[in-house]
Amino acid sequence: MKTLPGLIVFDLDFTLWDCGGTWCDCLTPPFRRSDTRLLDRGDRHIRLYDDVHAILDRCDEHNVPMALASRTERPPWARELVEMLGITSRFRHAEIYPSSKRKHFDALSRESGVAFDQMLFFDDEMRNIREVGSLGVTSVFVEDGMSRELFEDGLSRFAAR
Repeated sequence: MKTLPGLIVFDLDFTLWDCGGTWCDCLTPPFRRSDTRLLDRGDRHIRLYDDVHAILDRCDEHNVPMALASRTERPPWARELVEMLGITSRFRHAEIYPSSKRKHFDALSRESGVAFDQMLFFDDEMRNIREVGSLGVTSVFVEDGMSRELFEDGLSRFAAR
Protein backbone atom coordinates (compact mmCIF):
# COMPACT_ATOMS: atom_id res chain seq x y z
CA MET A 1 0.00 0.00 0.00
CA LYS A 2 1.16 3.53 -0.74
CA THR A 3 0.33 6.31 1.69
CA LEU A 4 -1.79 4.59 4.30
CA PRO A 5 -4.75 6.00 6.22
CA GLY A 6 -4.46 6.23 9.98
CA LEU A 7 -7.91 4.62 10.24
CA ILE A 8 -10.17 2.86 7.75
CA VAL A 9 -13.85 3.03 8.65
CA PHE A 10 -16.62 0.84 7.26
CA ASP A 11 -20.39 1.08 7.43
CA LEU A 12 -22.20 -2.27 7.89
CA ASP A 13 -25.50 -2.58 5.96
CA PHE A 14 -24.95 -2.87 2.20
CA THR A 15 -21.25 -2.05 2.71
CA LEU A 16 -19.65 -4.96 4.59
CA TRP A 17 -22.70 -7.20 4.61
CA ASP A 18 -26.03 -7.99 3.02
CA CYS A 19 -28.88 -8.95 5.34
CA GLY A 20 -31.16 -10.63 2.84
CA GLY A 21 -31.73 -7.39 0.95
CA THR A 22 -32.65 -5.29 3.97
CA TRP A 23 -31.02 -3.43 6.87
CA CYS A 24 -30.02 -5.34 9.98
CA ASP A 25 -32.61 -3.50 12.06
CA CYS A 26 -35.34 -4.94 9.80
CA LEU A 27 -34.32 -8.53 10.54
CA THR A 28 -36.10 -10.78 13.02
CA PRO A 29 -34.01 -12.37 15.78
CA PRO A 30 -33.02 -14.80 17.01
CA PHE A 31 -30.08 -15.22 14.66
CA ARG A 32 -28.81 -18.74 14.08
CA ARG A 33 -26.37 -20.80 12.12
CA SER A 34 -27.67 -23.31 9.61
CA ASP A 35 -24.68 -25.18 8.21
CA THR A 36 -22.40 -22.36 7.04
CA ARG A 37 -25.18 -19.78 6.69
CA LEU A 38 -26.21 -17.15 9.22
CA LEU A 39 -29.99 -16.67 9.22
CA ASP A 40 -32.63 -14.69 11.08
CA ARG A 41 -35.94 -16.19 12.25
CA GLY A 42 -37.46 -15.50 8.81
CA ASP A 43 -34.57 -17.33 7.08
CA ARG A 44 -33.02 -14.14 5.69
CA HIS A 45 -29.38 -14.88 4.91
CA ILE A 46 -26.89 -12.49 6.52
CA ARG A 47 -23.51 -12.59 4.79
CA LEU A 48 -20.36 -10.61 4.31
CA TYR A 49 -19.70 -9.59 0.73
CA ASP A 50 -17.27 -11.95 -1.00
CA ASP A 51 -14.15 -9.76 -0.80
CA VAL A 52 -14.57 -8.52 2.78
CA HIS A 53 -12.26 -11.05 4.46
CA ALA A 54 -9.49 -10.36 1.92
CA ILE A 55 -9.90 -6.60 2.46
CA LEU A 56 -9.75 -6.94 6.25
CA ASP A 57 -6.72 -9.25 5.92
CA ARG A 58 -4.95 -6.67 3.77
CA CYS A 59 -5.53 -3.96 6.37
CA ASP A 60 -4.23 -6.25 9.12
CA GLU A 61 -1.13 -7.19 7.07
CA HIS A 62 -0.25 -3.49 6.82
CA ASN A 63 -1.23 -2.72 10.44
CA VAL A 64 -3.90 -0.25 9.38
CA PRO A 65 -6.45 0.13 12.20
CA MET A 66 -10.10 -0.36 11.28
CA ALA A 67 -13.38 0.86 12.74
CA LEU A 68 -17.11 0.48 12.22
CA ALA A 69 -19.56 3.37 11.93
CA SER A 70 -23.16 2.25 11.56
CA ARG A 71 -26.41 4.11 12.05
CA THR A 72 -28.93 1.54 13.23
CA GLU A 73 -31.98 1.51 15.44
CA ARG A 74 -30.91 -1.92 16.76
CA PRO A 75 -27.28 -1.66 17.93
CA PRO A 76 -27.40 -4.93 19.92
CA TRP A 77 -28.50 -6.82 16.79
CA ALA A 78 -25.72 -5.29 14.68
CA ARG A 79 -23.12 -6.11 17.34
CA GLU A 80 -24.42 -9.68 17.61
CA LEU A 81 -24.15 -10.12 13.83
CA VAL A 82 -20.60 -8.71 13.81
CA GLU A 83 -19.75 -11.27 16.49
CA MET A 84 -21.52 -14.17 14.77
CA LEU A 85 -19.74 -13.35 11.50
CA GLY A 86 -16.44 -13.62 13.37
CA ILE A 87 -15.11 -10.14 12.64
CA THR A 88 -15.44 -8.32 15.98
CA SER A 89 -11.73 -8.54 16.80
CA ARG A 90 -10.78 -6.95 13.48
CA PHE A 91 -12.04 -3.52 14.57
CA ARG A 92 -10.38 -1.34 17.19
CA HIS A 93 -13.37 0.98 17.39
CA ALA A 94 -17.10 0.58 16.76
CA GLU A 95 -19.65 3.38 16.74
CA ILE A 96 -22.95 1.55 16.25
CA TYR A 97 -26.05 3.50 17.26
CA PRO A 98 -28.80 5.70 15.79
CA SER A 99 -27.19 9.05 15.13
CA SER A 100 -25.57 11.16 12.49
CA LYS A 101 -22.33 9.88 11.03
CA ARG A 102 -20.85 13.19 12.18
CA LYS A 103 -21.29 12.04 15.77
CA HIS A 104 -19.76 8.66 14.91
CA PHE A 105 -16.70 10.31 13.36
CA ASP A 106 -16.27 12.84 16.17
CA ALA A 107 -16.14 9.88 18.58
CA LEU A 108 -13.81 7.87 16.33
CA SER A 109 -11.37 10.77 16.03
CA ARG A 110 -11.45 11.37 19.77
CA GLU A 111 -11.00 7.66 20.66
CA SER A 112 -8.36 6.86 18.04
CA GLY A 113 -6.46 10.15 18.02
CA VAL A 114 -6.65 10.08 14.21
CA ALA A 115 -7.47 13.34 12.43
CA PHE A 116 -10.31 13.35 9.90
CA ASP A 117 -7.95 13.95 6.98
CA GLN A 118 -6.11 10.72 7.88
CA MET A 119 -9.26 8.57 7.66
CA LEU A 120 -10.73 6.57 4.78
CA PHE A 121 -14.47 5.78 4.91
CA PHE A 122 -16.69 3.41 2.92
CA ASP A 123 -20.50 3.71 3.00
CA ASP A 124 -23.48 2.91 0.78
CA GLU A 125 -25.46 6.09 1.51
CA MET A 126 -24.60 9.26 -0.37
CA ARG A 127 -25.87 11.48 2.49
CA ASN A 128 -23.22 9.89 4.73
CA ILE A 129 -20.53 10.30 2.08
CA ARG A 130 -21.35 14.00 1.80
CA GLU A 131 -21.61 14.57 5.56
CA VAL A 132 -18.39 12.75 6.44
CA GLY A 133 -16.57 14.06 3.37
CA SER A 134 -17.29 17.61 4.54
CA LEU A 135 -15.17 16.82 7.63
CA GLY A 136 -12.15 16.15 5.42
CA VAL A 137 -12.45 12.35 5.50
CA THR A 138 -11.74 10.61 2.19
CA SER A 139 -15.19 9.07 1.64
CA VAL A 140 -16.01 6.39 -0.93
CA PHE A 141 -19.52 5.53 -2.11
CA VAL A 142 -20.23 1.78 -2.04
CA GLU A 143 -22.85 0.99 -4.64
CA ASP A 144 -22.89 -2.83 -4.62
CA GLY A 145 -21.08 -3.94 -1.46
CA MET A 146 -17.37 -3.84 -0.73
CA SER A 147 -15.06 -5.26 -3.36
CA ARG A 148 -11.28 -5.40 -3.71
CA GLU A 149 -11.49 -3.06 -6.69
CA LEU A 150 -13.47 -0.47 -4.71
CA PHE A 151 -11.08 -0.81 -1.78
CA GLU A 152 -8.06 -0.22 -4.03
CA ASP A 153 -9.81 2.78 -5.56
CA GLY A 154 -10.38 4.19 -2.08
CA LEU A 155 -6.71 3.73 -1.17
CA SER A 156 -5.67 5.49 -4.39
CA ARG A 157 -8.04 8.37 -3.70
CA PHE A 158 -6.69 8.68 -0.16
CA ALA A 159 -3.07 8.70 -1.37
CA ALA A 160 -3.86 11.30 -4.07
CA ARG A 161 -5.65 13.80 -1.82
